[in-house]
Amino acid sequence: MTSPKKDPQLATPAGELTGPRIAGMNFRRLPPLEDERGDITELFHPAWNFSAAPLVQVYRTALRPGAIRGWVIHQKQEDRIAVTDGAMTWALFDNRPDSPTYTLLNVLTFSERSRTLFNIPIGVFHAVKNIGTIDAAFINMPTRPYDHADPDKYRLPLKNDLIPFDFSQPSRG
Repeated sequence: MTSPKKDPQLATPAGELTGPRIAGMNFRRLPPLEDERGDITELFHPAWNFSAAPLVQVYRTALRPGAIRGWVIHQKQEDRIAVTDGAMTWALFDNRPDSPTYTLLNVLTFSERSRTLFNIPIGVFHAVKNIGTIDAAFINMPTRPYDHADPDKYRLPLKNDLIPFDFSQPSRG
């Protein structure tokens, strides 16, 4: 007979995620300020001390339902992502041999109900899937402007021998 398996703790009573996180990643919830007209959400503010790098470029990326972007890694820039619309699962894989979290995989889900700003350090592979039924969107504020002549983007196919994650499989039991 199979015994039931106890769920691990996923969050603190204050709502902070538990479990090991990739070294160098920061997270900040972005609560909307609502009134009868709608809402406004601050995405980045220097007073937060979230990142010392200046804002040099800002762009929005949309994903249609079921769409996946990734695996991508950067060698010169850090991404600063603000999840704004829809529901998406992000998978991040630490590929930095000198990192204390080398080969750690983080799988995180965000939506407009849990708007979040987070960074993706240099050397961390990342991919994102829209898991909702409407378009999903995020804002990227990378630490370096995009170089059209020499992009700082290196890619792996979605299914590869390095990263132990498959978007077609559920991330939790």
